[in-house]
Amino acid sequence: MEQLTSSLAPSRSAQKSSVTASSQQGAGSVAKRLSNELMTLMMSSSPGISAFPKNDGNLFEWVGTIEGPPETIYAGLSFKISILFPSNYPYVAPSIKFDTPCYHPNVDITGGVICLDILQDKWSAVYSVQTILLSLQSLLGEPNNASPLNPDAAALWNKPDAFKVQLLKHYRLL
Repeated sequence: MEQLTSSLAPSRSAQKSSVTASSQQGAGSVAKRLSNELMTLMMSSSPGISAFPKNDGNLFEWVGTIEGPPETIYAGLSFKISILFPSNYPYVAPSIKFDTPCYHPNVDITGGVICLDILQDKWSAVYSVQTILLSLQSLLGEPNNASPLNPDAAALWNKPDAFKVQLLKHYRLL
C-alpha cells in the first residue's frame, strides 16, 4: 500500500520544479505586461512624462522623469523618479520615489517617498505606468493637504511666494 501511495504522489523535486516553473511563468507575464506598457508609453503623446528600464536586461527597475505641469508652481522644473516593479505586478503597486528632491506636501523630502492613494490602498491592476506618471504630475499641482508627508510644505502651500523659496532651495540641492 505504501508503494502505491508513494507512486501516486508527486516527488518533492517535481513539486519544487512545478513551483519554479510557475514563478517563471509569472515573471514572464509580468515582463510581457511591462514591455507592452513601455511601448504604450513610448508611443503616447502625454507631455512632460517619460519612463524606461534602467538597464536593458531588467524590466523590473525603471527610471522616469516628470516635468512640473504648466501654470503651477512646479512649471519649468523636472524631477527624476525611480520605479521598482514587484514580481506580482500589476496586482501589487510598484514602489516609486522621487530621486530629485521634491518639496511637496505629499512627498517626504528626505527619502522621496510619495503619499498617493493609487500607490497604496486605492491601487488597481488596471493602472499602468502611464496613468501613474500622469497622476504624479497632477499631484504636483494639486496636493492632498489633508494627508501630508511634509507638514511644513503643507503649511506653506497657500503662501505661494514662501513655498516657491523652499521649493527652489530644495530643488537646487542637486
